[in-house]
Amino acid sequence: MSLFSARALWLVPPHHAMIREMPLGARPADHLRVRTLYSAISKGTETLVYSGRVPESEYARMAAPFQAGQLPEPVRHGYANVGVVEEGPGDWPGRHVFCLFGHQSRFDIPLDAAIILPDDVPPARAVLAANLETAINALWDAPPRVGDRVTVVGAGVVGALVAALAADMPGVSVELVDIDRDRQPLARALGVDFATPDTAARARDLVFHASATEAGLNTAIDLAGAEAQITEMSWFGDKRPAIALGGAFHAKRLTLRATQVGTVAPSQAARWTHARRLALAVSLCNDSRLDALFNERDVVFDALPGVMARLAEPGDRSLCQRVTYSESA
Repeated sequence: MSLFSARALWLVPPHHAMIREMPLGARPADHLRVRTLYSAISKGTETLVYSGRVPESEYARMAAPFQAGQLPEPVRHGYANVGVVEEGPGDWPGRHVFCLFGHQSRFDIPLDAAIILPDDVPPARAVLAANLETAINALWDAPPRVGDRVTVVGAGVVGALVAALAADMPGVSVELVDIDRDRQPLARALGVDFATPDTAARARDLVFHASATEAGLNTAIDLAGAEAQITEMSWFGDKRPAIALGGAFHAKRLTLRATQVGTVAPSQAARWTHARRLALAVSLCNDSRLDALFNERDVVFDALPGVMARLAEPGDRSLCQRVTYSESA
């Protein structure tokens, strides 16, 4: 394959995906040409796009940073890509970089959109940076205080990352709650407690919900203590969950707040740019505990259309699905 073409995964809602060849022209002077080593599927968002469950009102807001195409038509989606710079100015060639780019074998990207990987961050683990950025922003929106008892409902990738980061804060105890008891080893690897909804601790100081289910959100509300905040991290797409706002919700004076990574948390926005926040997320990929989030074997790029179908199945329990690329992909 010529260096002036590439192959990319395109999602064709609903429930279809295909690999297309993409032309690459001459590299613009202010861009890098990157050869992809790894990408990762952000399961929650990308399966909603794949399944055609993005509301029309959110087509523009939920577009990936370097998305090609526009819903409801086919799109090249995705935003977790680690590669090596093949062409670029100065000492860029040979550097490993993280980019908010989709599943494509080679691509050109502006210089200021590539984050150089620190020496202590393995490229294979750095695909978690996009989800780590989401976790960082959530903890900025709802920062634990010293001594807080924190619950995270939903032991997927984003929920697990919030739990891991919160557990590193002084005096903070964290319980990860999930209906799947098989998530207990993950919690142990991250250094946090684990419970199922029926055994979870109650009267919590701070609760994060990341299961993207109606039952999970209501569990989060139920576990919150008086005057506590529940931070909603899930994106339900076109679902309309029934929320239990009766019972003790009012008497406990609970606060239910959404967080979304597209905007830097207001408490930090005066000082933190998107690029600075993403660079922080990349640096935090130096933590070997995070390897527990890769609970499935890596898949090769050419297998992605079938992999998307598997990940979209309701019973799939994959965490971070990593994708590998051959040099000739």
